[in-house]
Amino acid sequence: MAQNPPQNPATMTTDAGRPVGDNQNSLTVGPRGPVVFDDFLLFEKMAHFNRERIPERVVHAKGSGAYGAFTCSHPGMARYTSAALFSAVGKRTPAFLRFSTVGGEKGSADTERDPRGFALKFYTEEGNWDMVGNNTPVFFIRDPLKFGDFIHTQKRDPQTNLKSPAMMWDFWSLSPESLHQVTILFSDRGTPDGYRHMNGYSSHTFSLINAKGELHWVKWHFKTRQGIKNFHRESAAAMRGQDPDYAQRDLYDAIARGEFPRWRVCMQVMTEKQADACAFNPFDLTKVWPHKAHPLIEVGELVLDRNPENYFAEVEQAAFEPRNVVPGMGYSPDKMLQGRLISYPDAHRYRLGVNYDALPVNRPQCPVHTYHRDGSMRFDGNGGAAPNYEPNSLGGPAQNPAYRETPRAVSGNVDRHDHRAGNDDYTQPGNLFRLMSPAERERLIGNIVDSMRGVPRAIQERQILHFHRADPAYGAGVARGLGIEIEALLAAAAKA
Repeated sequence: MAQNPPQNPATMTTDAGRPVGDNQNSLTVGPRGPVVFDDFLLFEKMAHFNRERIPERVVHAKGSGAYGAFTCSHPGMARYTSAALFSAVGKRTPAFLRFSTVGGEKGSADTERDPRGFALKFYTEEGNWDMVGNNTPVFFIRDPLKFGDFIHTQKRDPQTNLKSPAMMWDFWSLSPESLHQVTILFSDRGTPDGYRHMNGYSSHTFSLINAKGELHWVKWHFKTRQGIKNFHRESAAAMRGQDPDYAQRDLYDAIARGEFPRWRVCMQVMTEKQADACAFNPFDLTKVWPHKAHPLIEVGELVLDRNPENYFAEVEQAAFEPRNVVPGMGYSPDKMLQGRLISYPDAHRYRLGVNYDALPVNRPQCPVHTYHRDGSMRFDGNGGAAPNYEPNSLGGPAQNPAYRETPRAVSGNVDRHDHRAGNDDYTQPGNLFRLMSPAERERLIGNIVDSMRGVPRAIQERQILHFHRADPAYGAGVARGLGIEIEALLAAAAKA
């Protein structure tokens, strides 16, 4: 990484040479509104990013998977949604869950400090519901325009081909919205003890719609019944050398022994009125909803009870996408979610081919009627003699107005609204720090100091100021570990 960047960098352009005026914010309808389709820069960046590496996934390259089922236990879900999988207590829905590390390649170790993917596919009678989440309730960024930039910092330096803490901390120190997730990542939760002993979260806000058309915003939580267990930095490093495939082995062997891992499936609910009155943007992926105001509601249990027969066919070829929801569910104005609705299927078409949904692990377990034809690796009847256009006079599948999306009003100017303006990126990470025990705080600070030791001084100082704004003890601890005088740093920052 260059230590002394040029003072007058060239103007950024698109691949076609069009100058870029704002590379920090997606085009949205108002500050909290949805992303608009004419954001050429967002789609160009996502499409190029999805095609940078072959053939493994760009992120979540190394993973483990297992089959199981969700069983509904909440008798009153009709209040929130008409989705069939919640229609009765005891109703069982088959599922497939893929766990993964995020930043590492396929050969990386399972105990690296990294978020963990928690991607579920529910095979319902109304189509597949893909709950594509992580083991953390928040993320590093809130605008999809920055996703490729962020992941580049987690991969390899283009010159040395080595992982670069300087790249990571440079980006994070210039993106204060990352502080909440950074605090989680460098806590004990950044190195979970396998996949069975961690929670899963939708992270994004989704919507549930009942038979009356009433909408509720929702976040999904999967609480492990095995209990939370994490490695400390030293034990995680030791396991990397002892068994780099530890999490894969632990999951597979537990299921083979009949020790089926289980998770309580819960949701947080927010009404539209509550969202409108919320002090922060409830669709901001860097924020959590306070449990006191929006307590967990248990809706069922997820059990994994069957290992795949063939890893490549069933785990490597598994394709999850947040756009896969069923009737009675919907999306939200979460900008990151909006970007993923486009990015994920685009990545699958590139990695697996346009017919990826027809692969056995991805294929719905209900009838499918589309007009999609041809494409590479078409291995079924390709629709036979049936028409491949709609409308038609030949009895082909037709639209059903009963399944139209629920109308939702939006307003605001289409602009690249500054997502950092007026946003409080310090209170929630500070609250998380203050919730930790003294020993947990000490390990958090030690993990950060260990990661930042070789980072240029200017980046260290910039990041320490973020820690201090979250909690003075947080900033002071990191500064002390790095040999930086916090009072002098604060005085210099006050004069700047």
